[in-house]
Amino acid sequence: MMESLVETIKSKVRALKKSKPKKQYVKMDKSASVKVEIRSRKARKLIDKTLKAADRPGKIDSIS
Repeated sequence: MMESLVETIKSKVRALKKSKPKKQYVKMDKSASVKVEIRSRKARKLIDKTLKAADRPGKIDSIS
């Protein structure tokens, strides 16, 4: 009796796993505004590094 119950449950679980398709996510391209935002963040970082290096003229630091 117990074995048949376990087998029934197993078969139902298998059927549920097969019936649910996995969700496929579509990779979206970055919009123009997002690209501009990324570029401006990178530019801001570079400007900050440059200003920091300019504040210490005696030190030679690589900006990159």
